[in-house]
Formats: sequence, structure tokens, C-alpha cells
Amino acid sequence: MAARKKSGGRRYGKSASKRVASAMRRRKKGTLKSGRSGRKVKSREQAIAIGLSEAREKGAKVPRKRAAKKGGAKRGARKAAAKKGGRKTAAKKRGGRKSTARRK
Repeated sequence: MAARKKSGGRRYGKSASKRVASAMRRRKKGTLKSGRSGRKVKSREQAIAIGLSEAREKGAKVPRKRAAKKGGAKRGARKAAAKKGGRKTAAKKRGGRKSTARRK
């Protein structure tokens, strides 16, 4: 097996980290808002994502976004079917509730 090469350079540029720090301060202050809805951002992860997105727009050194995993639609459809009652639970397969009284 070939050894993986370690890159010694920074993954994110300095200007990218400044943008993220700015977004974090705005979140703490309560002025950071999400794009389309315009609601206040409360989560730390979302603030970081917004900071990195702004850095990308400005042309800072930021790695590409990860590609979305395949099969997302299938998983969502499966969840919806389970909610509606499409999937049978173990109790239903047995024929209803398990009785506590012993049968003679």
C-alpha cells in the first residue's frame, strides 16, 4: 500500500479564518443572519459555514465543499413511508399487541 503524502501547507488561508472570526463575532452580537430566510443565526456550525461561504465569494483559499452523498432522495422517501405506517413493526407482524395473560 502506498503511503499517503502529507501536505505541509495551510488548508485555509488567513483571510478565510478572518472571515470566519468575523462571522462568529456577528453571531455572538446577534447581527448574523442566514441568507434566504433572514433569521438570526444561533448555531456555531452555521456561523462557520457562513464565514467560509463569504471567504469563498471573496476568493480566499478555502477547500471545495464536499459533494452531497448519493441516495438522499431514497432515504427521505423511506422515512416518509415509515411515518405513514408503510413499514410493519415487529409487534404488527406478530398479530397485534403481545398479551400479558398466559393462554391455556
